[in-house]
Amino acid sequence: MDRFLKEAYLEAQKGLTEGGLPIGSVVVCDGEILGRGHNRRIQRGSAILHAEMDALENAGRLKADVYKRCTLYTTLSPCVMCSGAILLYKIPRIIIGEHDNFMGEEDLLRSRGVNVEVLNDPDCIAMMKSFIQNNPDLWNEDIGEE
Repeated sequence: MDRFLKEAYLEAQKGLTEGGLPIGSVVVCDGEILGRGHNRRIQRGSAILHAEMDALENAGRLKADVYKRCTLYTTLSPCVMCSGAILLYKIPRIIIGEHDNFMGEEDLLRSRGVNVEVLNDPDCIAMMKSFIQNNPDLWNEDIGEE
């Protein structure tokens, strides 16, 4: 597993341990992790605290030229909200652990010039698949389904 994806995976495991969704993310610039996070919607009672949003928040306020050098790693394909943040801050590259369990807005990101790479990591796939099977109501709430 890629070393930065491994860090995102560890974040996903934290989310699961806390009773939340097992999705993790890290923001990397020039080989250094600037921010890390995991889905905390359940834990914080938040409407928007997906893993990517948490990692961006934890990176803090950055200058535009920093975002333009970043890569965002995430264990699961990003939803429309998180993809919007990626586009807003002009993050040029995203590495996705898997999209078997959920296909986010990869086509939108690519259409706007973002370099999208999907690793199809078996650990990411298995963790998310197990969570969805065991927690369909929480999963559906997180992605806006009934």
